[in-house]
Amino acid sequence: MLTIGQVAEYAGVTVRAVRHYHRIGLLPEPERNASGYRTYGAPALVSLIKIRTLANAGVPLTQISRMLEADEATLTAAVEQIDARLGDEIERLEASRQQVRKLVAGDHLVLAPEVVDYLDRLREIGTSERMLAGERDGWILLSARWPDAVLEWIPDKIAQLEDPRVVRLYQVLSKLMDAEEIDNQLANEAAEIMVEFAEEMEAAGIDITSTGQDDMFFALLDDLADAADSRAELMRDLMRERGWDGWTRMQRLPEPPG
Repeated sequence: MLTIGQVAEYAGVTVRAVRHYHRIGLLPEPERNASGYRTYGAPALVSLIKIRTLANAGVPLTQISRMLEADEATLTAAVEQIDARLGDEIERLEASRQQVRKLVAGDHLVLAPEVVDYLDRLREIGTSERMLAGERDGWILLSARWPDAVLEWIPDKIAQLEDPRVVRLYQVLSKLMDAEEIDNQLANEAAEIMVEFAEEMEAAGIDITSTGQDDMFFALLDDLADAADSRAELMRDLMRERGWDGWTRMQRLPEPPG
């Protein structure tokens, strides 16, 4: 006759598992011997091996007792149900595995390939990784809010990179963000470029103060830009001095009274 440690070893489980099976009624507790110890015979070992096999196959412990007592037809049906459930679980895990693999690809995890290509173009023109991180976060928000529209915007964004002023703006802002101290000359240059673009759009009759699309969301994008770097407020002050405010959609400030 076997002690609990021996029966656990023969069955390939832990003593703790055997005691747990006793508590939930899956494995009957044997009577104690004259010395007060519980001993296990061959039938108990067979039952324990069956329990271990079913548990390792993914059968919930709550179902094992019913399967151990089932006839062949009932057992076959139960096994088929479990197999189907495991198949669904495998598909779910494979989908999760694909998502985990994308983590290695960084931007590809949450952004469309077209957006990733645009970010790569920004990197090619000299945009710093810190600047790219803020740009990436903005596109993540936009892609979540307007996934189809984002794909329509990307060609225009790429075309804008043909303008040397746009390239220079990204380069200047990158230097500003990477610098340990504020470079007033670069800050003023960036403000001048941004105001120049805003005034050109205004002259062309393009309304950049209202898009008809979720003004609150665009306010969140501006908040993201403000949070990206402590020098954002300096840039806002420089643009306000020039009569403009905002990031995602710059707007002309009203003329001071008098």
